[in-house]
Amino acid sequence: MAILSILATEEVTGNGEDLFIQSLKQEGVEILFGYPGGAVLGIYDALYKSPIKHILARHEQGAIHAAEGYARVSGKPGVVLATSGPGATNLVTGIADAMMDSLPLVIFTGQVASHVLGTDAFQEADVVGMTTPITKHNYQVKKIGDLPRIMKEAFHIASTGRPGPVLVDIPKDLAADPAVPLLKIEVDLPGYQPLSDSDPLHVKHLMEALGNSSKPLILAGAGVLHAKASEELLLFSERYNLPVAHTLLGLGGFPAEHPLFLGMAGMHGCYTANMAISECDLLINIGARFDDRLTGNLASFAPFAKVAHIDIDPSEIGKNVETHLPVAGDAKAVLTAILNQRAKNQDLQSWLEHLENYKRDYPYWHTETEEFLSPQRLIELVHKHTNGDAIVTTDVGQHQMWAAQYYAFSRPNRWVTSGGLGTMGFGFPAAIGAQLAEPEAAVVSLAGDGGFQMTLQELILLKEWNLPVKVLIVNNGSLGMVRQWQETFYGKRFSQSVFSLQPDFLKLAESYGIKAYRISTEQEAETLFGEVLSDREPVLIDCRVNPAENVYPMVAPGKGLHEMIGVKT
Repeated sequence: MAILSILATEEVTGNGEDLFIQSLKQEGVEILFGYPGGAVLGIYDALYKSPIKHILARHEQGAIHAAEGYARVSGKPGVVLATSGPGATNLVTGIADAMMDSLPLVIFTGQVASHVLGTDAFQEADVVGMTTPITKHNYQVKKIGDLPRIMKEAFHIASTGRPGPVLVDIPKDLAADPAVPLLKIEVDLPGYQPLSDSDPLHVKHLMEALGNSSKPLILAGAGVLHAKASEELLLFSERYNLPVAHTLLGLGGFPAEHPLFLGMAGMHGCYTANMAISECDLLINIGARFDDRLTGNLASFAPFAKVAHIDIDPSEIGKNVETHLPVAGDAKAVLTAILNQRAKNQDLQSWLEHLENYKRDYPYWHTETEEFLSPQRLIELVHKHTNGDAIVTTDVGQHQMWAAQYYAFSRPNRWVTSGGLGTMGFGFPAAIGAQLAEPEAAVVSLAGDGGFQMTLQELILLKEWNLPVKVLIVNNGSLGMVRQWQETFYGKRFSQSVFSLQPDFLKLAESYGIKAYRISTEQEAETLFGEVLSDREPVLIDCRVNPAENVYPMVAPGKGLHEMIGVKT
């Protein structure tokens, strides 16, 4: 059984609100993202005297996306506090986003007083009921003496095993109850036993399959990053000369400049990675969940491969793709076990040369016009002027795919994007959280002109906290991916996807006290990026790009990875 303990550094006096703050301190919480309201006024009063830094987002959705960015970069749980009713419901999108992308969050919501629960009281919402499907676990506090244990459990569950969001709902009358002394509290979770080590026999079978393979391939997902297993992945790949393809969320887990790196696989992945999956005879999936945007038509996914799947969540193994070699366990522990064994070395020279030919003959490509700035070239220039080492955040859509394709990530936790839920409005507040997680890092928020308008109110935080985030709006005057699908599959009937009117983003930024610029040519981008991307001030750049540019390659719905369209030959 897992028994955890909390030892108080000081005895708590006062009420449950003071106990809440003390419990946060016990968990090492340094930053809290939130928005006050009636049901949490007592907690905010206790927070007034606390050294914990509170980031007052201007919308609860901004708070939770910032917490996601913080969690993604720091590896520590992002912590969020909101009031009852609309405060809690405004968090739902971010909770679902964190659940899909396995991000550790601990969310605290205020609730109406316990004696009026279920009466449709003012600002009452059944937040426990509505978040049950989108949290790793959730709680409603029934008595204040349980709060320290619940908080300890929440942080433990959120950050161990497969990470995810945990919600704690606190009725406001309980928070005001007298506190119990915070001494030693033991937490026993017999029903929660996350995996770490794998079955040695399963590892042995995997190594035997590797020794018999002539066309092996590693598919690396975000599980590599969550497990901090990038070094082990590199050693494994180099020891056996194994090519590596990445999922969208796995980017950065293997250095993009490495000769064994093939690129991103999936709907908008590169030709080489997708064809490698289609032709390999052994596919070693490490920490990816075989989602539909990766696999395309399952009937033609990896048709010649024996599939090995390493995942800390046993429920993912065999869920979407038939798995011949299941290995349940933490990616770092499994890779360590693999490295402690030896497989028969195969001569993979012809396989690697075959893939190199694909790299040479079918690279990413894009059009260049004198009239417009190419969005792909824009990403390349951002990479150049940040030395490829920036933390890059995005929303979802065309700019997200261009960033994944053209910003070559060389190390972990530099790439912050919304994968499973595909959330517009995610990228900019996530950049704020990322900057708070790594104050000295260069942080670039690549935002679509549609997604940016969903959470742009958080611009004030750049000024308030002097955060040197660079906000680059990839402005094509449309909901670009929606427009691309309408062009490709709906006879160019651009229904509600092209903006007839936009705000003046420069005036908007300046109204928040943020420097702002507009560029529309490559030369303007080259000059401006050289001046502003390396300084320590926040800035917004409205980047006017080719409105007709599409993301290629593309795997159409119902097609296999080998049936890409838009491949340059």
